[in-house]
Amino acid sequence: MSRDWVEWHEFYTTPGSSLGRRLEVVRRDLRRALSAAPAPGPGRSGEAHRAGPGETVDGTLRIISICAGDGRDVLPVIAEHDRRVSALLVELDPTLAARARETADDLLLSDVDIRMADAGDARTYAGVQPAHILLTCGVFGNLDADDARRTVAALPALLVPGGIVIWTRAGDASLELRSLFAEHGFTELSFTAPDDAPFRVGMHRLAAPVRPGPLTGRLFTFR
Repeated sequence: MSRDWVEWHEFYTTPGSSLGRRLEVVRRDLRRALSAAPAPGPGRSGEAHRAGPGETVDGTLRIISICAGDGRDVLPVIAEHDRRVSALLVELDPTLAARARETADDLLLSDVDIRMADAGDARTYAGVQPAHILLTCGVFGNLDADDARRTVAALPALLVPGGIVIWTRAGDASLELRSLFAEHGFTELSFTAPDDAPFRVGMHRLAAPVRPGPLTGRLFTFR
């Protein structure tokens, strides 16, 4: 798809825009996900805690944001939150990736990896630890039905048990996505669908067993 994504991001700043309102909902849901995510604690009688599947010994929560843009939905939220967070933001556009890096530096976020790479290529996630929270915002509206199905099916491989996905899609096409998430082992936590705007924001928790093994092949291509 040929589109100026830097110019597209300017619509976030238009007062009252659907995109700006969507951003606030995504940030709200990310705050909820951060607060709800469990963290490991000390063992009984002062024993050292052994991290279980997906846990980190120091309680760090891992975030992956796919097609992250300039990171405005993630970076301000984790900067203000009291949970320890590490984040991987995947963005192909060099200008947006540079802006995300600058914002992370300005917010003194040292545990943020801005990866300028193709989020639709499974090789981008080689060696990446599974996330507690994964964002696919601004993605599904640019995919055809087959790529959307393939992407939802692949998400469990990028998540810890009980991991949360926050996603966006406009209009009635969001209904098919809700069905796809249910089909692939996710439980819906919330779904925001304002009457006066086309955007939809969903939040789902992975309830099915995590799929072992690395991702392979191509997940999606923007149409």
